[in-house]
Amino acid sequence: MTSEYTPNSPLLSPLSMAHPTHTAKEKGHTSHLEEQTSLLRQIVATLDRQNELLEELVTQTGASQRQRSNELGQWKQANPELARSCRVAAESLSRVQAEFLDTLAREATENADVMMDGEFMLTEFVDRFGPRLAHLNGVIQILSHLSASPESDSQ
Repeated sequence: MTSEYTPNSPLLSPLSMAHPTHTAKEKGHTSHLEEQTSLLRQIVATLDRQNELLEELVTQTGASQRQRSNELGQWKQANPELARSCRVAAESLSRVQAEFLDTLAREATENADVMMDGEFMLTEFVDRFGPRLAHLNGVIQILSHLSASPESDSQ
């Protein structure tokens, strides 16, 4: 911008259309308003472009998710027994996960002071529980996605 904005100057000031002849001060004011108008138009154009890009992104994301969902549905229809087995396995592992989380919570509670005082014990705790928990969550998530839905079991 060619002119500096000061905190006390208005961003948009009212236009005076009473006097057709402009003084030098009014001409400077008019160019300032034109500059503000130009900047606002640029902002609006940029926001419009951002909205277009976001709409494209939503459309593409939705299309890929629909395709993935259709493929998963086809797989479940082609492999109904395997889908049911995956669901049973996911439910079993969810119970194992609950027990594992209970053990983890008990150990964290019992050893909180020791872990706060020594980095070795905290690292040992994270090394002991972290990878197993992450892998178990991953396996349960995969089995849940591959499992048959409750509606298909009643057929």
